Amino acid sequence: MAGELIRFDDRHISVEQMQMSVDRILQCYIRNMTGPPSPLIEDYLREAGFWHVAMIGRGCKLDPKLISALIERWRPETHTFHLPCGECTITLKDVHLQLGLPVDGDAVTWSVHSADWGAVCYELLGAIPDNINGGWIEMGWLQDTFSEPDDDSTELEKIRYARAYILHIIGEQLVNLVGDLPVLATLYWEMCGATRPNKAKIGGCLSLLQSWARFRFPFLRPRVDHPYTFPLITRWNHSASYARLPTCLEDIRLLLEQQSEAQFQWTPYEDPAIRAVIPDEYLQNPNAWHVKVPLVNFAIVEMHQSDRELIIVPELACVPKYMPWFRIHGKPYLLSEEERQRKLHVQRERCGPLNPKRRDDDAGPSTTPTQSPAQQQDLHNHRAQQFNRRHPQHSLFR
Repeated sequence: MAGELIRFDDRHISVEQMQMSVDRILQCYIRNMTGPPSPLIEDYLREAGFWHVAMIGRGCKLDPKLISALIERWRPETHTFHLPCGECTITLKDVHLQLGLPVDGDAVTWSVHSADWGAVCYELLGAIPDNINGGWIEMGWLQDTFSEPDDDSTELEKIRYARAYILHIIGEQLVNLVGDLPVLATLYWEMCGATRPNKAKIGGCLSLLQSWARFRFPFLRPRVDHPYTFPLITRWNHSASYARLPTCLEDIRLLLEQQSEAQFQWTPYEDPAIRAVIPDEYLQNPNAWHVKVPLVNFAIVEMHQSDRELIIVPELACVPKYMPWFRIHGKPYLLSEEERQRKLHVQRERCGPLNPKRRDDDAGPSTTPTQSPAQQQDLHNHRAQQFNRRHPQHSLFR
């Protein structure tokens, strides 16, 4: 049964990256807010559940190499990362505590069907954009149309500005999402699509993905000499030191293999220093983190196991003996160091032509290796030695 579960190896980056002469690094996009919201709309943002996510502000810079390494570990079949420590994934609890978005209560929006979207915009915003396509409006129009309210603004003007500001958060920071479940569903969807070898770009709430990884993998976490703040993702807004952190994809990939089993943090939010900054209302109903509901991504409805918060120990998420089977028959970098070296060499000897460019994507085809297997093995060892010199505390060959 375990063998039947892994169905997408013929089109998964973790297989094809073994044949690439140059690692694929995804193009990652994020649009941060220019600054905190006006205090005149704080009450409206709190009422809508968007106050904390609005306080994320300018956010942090994304690390495309870290995100690319994580995608190599993501399995579309199970919606989990496969690591030596077991399976893990981003959950509703992460959405709740990292972004400060509510995970229970009413949805932000109602039905998306409308015969007259101009009338809907005028009713809610008091203005109609020149270009409106279904329920889509341009973020630039919001910026140009709605100026920050002042003390002379009427209550209606403040309400309309608050609605425009929420739309701005959705479109810029949460990447065209609404509410909390679509944040998770769309991120899952984007990560699944990015496992295709010919994929060049990835969207979704990548700041959540990156922050999740930093809270889980201490050996990939920059040092921040600042107290924790809420929402937890704001930790990376402060000055950070990246000294001694890996800077290339291969180093990150190998550290995930060697360090995650011993150092992966299954319950990072139990740290007293973190617990102290989480508002009490965010801890009153932990059952909301364990719900089993369909996650809706626009016209797509999928049943995701969004109660994965239950998997807080390195247990199996699928069938018995699944992870041991995957370590043997799955990706080379999930094996022991000795086995990984041997299997890498054998797989490179059997390299064949790669998949041609697919019509549904804008990434070019992967390139065929230009070196012999022996030369590539020498290059691998050379890079490992360079990594050891740069990061002696994370020796690749111990």
